[in-house]
Amino acid sequence: MTKTPLMENHVREKIIADPEMLLEDQDIMQALVAANEQSMGTNIVDLRGIAMERLAARLDRLEDTHRSVIAAAYENLAGTNQVHRAVLRLLDATKFEDFLSDLAGDVADTLRVDAMRLVLESSETAADPAVKKMNQILNVVEPGFCDQYITQGRDIPVRPVTLRQTKTEDEKVYQEQADYVRSEACLKLDFGDGRMPGMLVMGSEDPHLFTPQQGTDLLTFFGGVFERTMRQWLG
Repeated sequence: MTKTPLMENHVREKIIADPEMLLEDQDIMQALVAANEQSMGTNIVDLRGIAMERLAARLDRLEDTHRSVIAAAYENLAGTNQVHRAVLRLLDATKFEDFLSDLAGDVADTLRVDAMRLVLESSETAADPAVKKMNQILNVVEPGFCDQYITQGRDIPVRPVTLRQTKTEDEKVYQEQADYVRSEACLKLDFGDGRMPGMLVMGSEDPHLFTPQQGTDLLTFFGGVFERTMRQWLG
């Protein structure tokens, strides 16, 4: 009596020649394990199979974590490069008017924000021709306004950088851009002894661009560079 082959000879020979090919194929291995469990019946518990399933699940979780870590690393690197380019653009200006214009233009574009405003506190808030000229970037407000705006009137410490989602129609900071700002970064500025503080705000249409859960190291660095540059212009 001749026995009918279970598979084609060329397939069988290929498997014997390279058995690791099967071991590396997850779908084939799962099918083989399932077939083995069916052949053992329902009264036998395959502890080895259970252990392998748990190991496979753990490996999948590790791979997901690995991909998430790599994605976060690339995102952090991209953010670092953005801030560095923005800082270099700030340092290129040779006139204060150019410095402010770059802030609202190239710097805002580099940081991918939709609105950028420099808010300066002053005891003299009367209309000044120089201030009016830079109306698209510069706001002059009464003393205490920056802390009030950052804390939203709450009795909490004022942090150097505040990230939050927001929706406001108040045009005092963003003016006509206030209608579409959905998240913002508020950078408190210290211009040194004898000078009133200020604030740099970055607004975005994206409600998820700035959230309280994000890190603030890069924006803290940017704010520190901006403070020092402003002190030179003010001096």
